[in-house]
Amino acid sequence: MTLSNIEWSETEQTVAQSAFNKAYEREINFLIGEVRAKTGNVIKLEDIWNLHDYLSAKRHDIDGKYDYSYSALIFVFAQLVKEGWLSLNELEGLDREKLSKVTALTHM
Repeated sequence: MTLSNIEWSETEQTVAQSAFNKAYEREINFLIGEVRAKTGNVIKLEDIWNLHDYLSAKRHDIDGKYDYSYSALIFVFAQLVKEGWLSLNELEGLDREKLSKVTALTHM
């Protein structure tokens, strides 16, 4: 199984979509909390520009990270597990080989 030609069963697609959505929601909710905290500290114009820069960087990071193409999902899941937005347990239902690849990539 090469990573670009991975077949995903209907069950795996359901598990993958659920895990993907959970991780995305967690990261977005965390970001919203951070923004709320940071906006309370805005006192001067420089603080606004710093917040803008922070949000621009986060948008770039999140938009680049959450790619739901099946050819990328193994890498996406590995990154999300490494960053703590997803646990390997939430990927139960994927076949053993996919789980092994995700696990191996989290150790790199």
